[in-house]
Amino acid sequence: MLLVTFSVDGGPARPGALDGGEVVDLSARVTGIPALFGADLPALDGPRVPRDAVRLHAPFRPGKIVGVGLNYVEHVDESARALDTHKELPTRPVLFGKPATAVVGPGEPILHDGDLTEQLDWECELAVVIGRTARKVSREDALTHVFGYSIVNDISARDQRRSGQWFFSKGQDSYAPFGPAVRTADEVPDPQTLALGLKVNGEVKQKGNTAHMLFTVAELIADISSGMTLEPGDVIATGSPQGVGAAQNPPQFLRPGDVVEATVEGIGTLRNPVVDAR
Repeated sequence: MLLVTFSVDGGPARPGALDGGEVVDLSARVTGIPALFGADLPALDGPRVPRDAVRLHAPFRPGKIVGVGLNYVEHVDESARALDTHKELPTRPVLFGKPATAVVGPGEPILHDGDLTEQLDWECELAVVIGRTARKVSREDALTHVFGYSIVNDISARDQRRSGQWFFSKGQDSYAPFGPAVRTADEVPDPQTLALGLKVNGEVKQKGNTAHMLFTVAELIADISSGMTLEPGDVIATGSPQGVGAAQNPPQFLRPGDVVEATVEGIGTLRNPVVDAR
């Protein structure tokens, strides 16, 4: 099931499911997508609205977002060249956090504040939505804690990295576009087979596949939960393939007026404009 949060004509946001060219309104059954964590999925028998008549929002507000750096071999190489990171492949996942205040939904603006950054960059990532509390889980059991999968565009102000730390660089308002939908885990038997990519103004910048992750979704959940409880509604942004703006020759960064489209197979395309926020 492809779950969304949507509104019609400026009305309240409500849960729904995409079914072809229509959105099935599920608000009579559940209050929102988080109400489905640990519950049976509802039948698609609610009122229907044409897809082009609705506005999609971020699926929900995550409890916490755990980011993963350097999780594709080619991205490790390009980061070592362009961002002065280690050239050796990491032996354990490289983790950082993004606050929930960074989340925006499809169609909402990515804020470019020229007083803070001239190096605003993109990263298309598979997002893992946790549906069941995970604490010290094994790799073999890890995927049973997943509710579904979505997309996060891990926006970064590359020139706001501070003493090697990424939190302000990656945690500013609007730096975590999220959506446009959540594909439930029952429809993703293997999260390590998904094509993903990103375009800026229609030009392909990233093209990869989750098969090339250094650490699989199951390995990430096991590692993170070894010392940090993952709760229903937490999101793991699993890392970016090669093709970030800082590694282009010459480097390319987002500017006001740009449109960014991040796509993951089976989930959809997350489209966001970049606007001047000064």
